[in-house]
Amino acid sequence: MNNRVHQGHLARKRFGQNFLTDQYVIDSIVSAIHPMPGQAVVEIGPGLGALTEPVADRMDKMTVIELDRDLAARLATHPFISSKLNIRQQDAMTVDFGELSRELGQPIRVFGNLPYNISTPLMFHLFTYTGAISDMHFMLQKEVVNRLVAGPNSKAYGRLTVMAQYYCQVIPVLEVPPTAFRPAPKVDSAVVRLIPHATIPHPVKDIRVLSRITTEAFNQRRKTVRNSLGHLFTPEQLTELGIDPTQRAENISVENYCKLANWLCEKSAE
Repeated sequence: MNNRVHQGHLARKRFGQNFLTDQYVIDSIVSAIHPMPGQAVVEIGPGLGALTEPVADRMDKMTVIELDRDLAARLATHPFISSKLNIRQQDAMTVDFGELSRELGQPIRVFGNLPYNISTPLMFHLFTYTGAISDMHFMLQKEVVNRLVAGPNSKAYGRLTVMAQYYCQVIPVLEVPPTAFRPAPKVDSAVVRLIPHATIPHPVKDIRVLSRITTEAFNQRRKTVRNSLGHLFTPEQLTELGIDPTQRAENISVENYCKLANWLCEKSAE
């Protein structure tokens, strides 16, 4: 039997579909999310409903965003939970989560099992709506979770780390083996909790400048910042800002990247 078929649905490679089947893991994730009636809970990519069903059991209503037309149709006719679901058959990258929060009358709680190919762009999309989000729980490849939670001076520390930690407190929740899925992926997964900061610890004047600096530094992560950011800062300017020009991108803290971004914003405003 084709191991990509689960509950009569053929897992689509282009959507990165791996369906969660391990009941212990499912229960652990739902407990970590801890959904409560009356909250505005939003699931991205419900798939065959492994998490949707136990979460919906605890809710009066919830919203699901599903790109796959067949899977959205299955949820619409689900014998037990369809009446509780507000189904959006849509690409999550096109959803205005601020507008969704206003519709639901409160900050939203987002969760989902995110395929590798969309996890990073989708998180960047969600970060622009952190004012409308109370928390997020995501199943991701373990390597992506390692990048989210990393600290400076580690190989996992990168642009995603800096941008995620700029917006959110990042908390690893649990690790999930390939055997918890059908079809089984080739890598380990993990669940992470992202809680948007009530007050951004190191606010920048223009987030696009922070994004540009981190992109340029980490695209040349083997170079020292004297070289990778040499077109933006002189070695003397870096030193004045408390940054050693001989350091590499992975050695610079989130706070110092924000300091660099604000200095550049002030300089361009002169």
